[in-house]
Amino acid sequence: MIKVLAIDDEPLALQQLVAYIGKVPFLQVAGQCQSALEAMEILNRETVDAIFCDINMPDLSGMEFVKSLTVPPLVVFTTAYSEYAVEGFKVDAVDYLLKPFGLQDFMRAANRVKERLEVRGTTHETHETLETGGDIFVKTDYRVVKVAIHDIRYVEGMSEYLKLHLESQPKPIVTLLAMKALEERLPQNFMRIHRSYIVNLDKIQEVNKNRVILDADTYLPIGDSYREAFNRYIEAKFLGR
Repeated sequence: MIKVLAIDDEPLALQQLVAYIGKVPFLQVAGQCQSALEAMEILNRETVDAIFCDINMPDLSGMEFVKSLTVPPLVVFTTAYSEYAVEGFKVDAVDYLLKPFGLQDFMRAANRVKERLEVRGTTHETHETLETGGDIFVKTDYRVVKVAIHDIRYVEGMSEYLKLHLESQPKPIVTLLAMKALEERLPQNFMRIHRSYIVNLDKIQEVNKNRVILDADTYLPIGDSYREAFNRYIEAKFLGR
């Protein structure tokens, strides 16, 4: 099932969008909201494959919102203004729906989202948690390589790509994959500490203010949205006052 977030500041338009999502068998509403700020809160706590997002919204436009995301889900823009189409595709939008659009147009966009996710192999239908001592296979440089889970020091997100930083080699493995997709499958000794970083908790040597230290040259920031969960982990293992 493809999890979708619907965003539109107009209540009736949002209601229609949610109704269309409900008519597509392979889509599931992961959340609905009327502003980009609300959407950010939902993305911090929910796993989302795609967003259907209005462009013209108060405070922060849909376009600005998508550009602010380090690793955005797939995006379908909805708007009444055709002049945004070119700009929408510049941020790699899957599709662009011009209001008012019907169910047929929506289905076209939904199918494009499905096709894109199938190419990535990152929908939530087949996710299984990996064991700490297990392996994964990832595509990189036109090859498929095996990576031992225990060898991963941390994962760095950059747009639609991930860098897997390994203990056994100085150069990271770069693969086309969504951060959320990998995060869901990694074992419990991995934790998301920032929008752009997942860390192997076993590799942490020190925690200093708003960052974790893996070695003398590797410092990873702790994001505001992830600090509470990380602090709970530290407190559970903390000895002394």
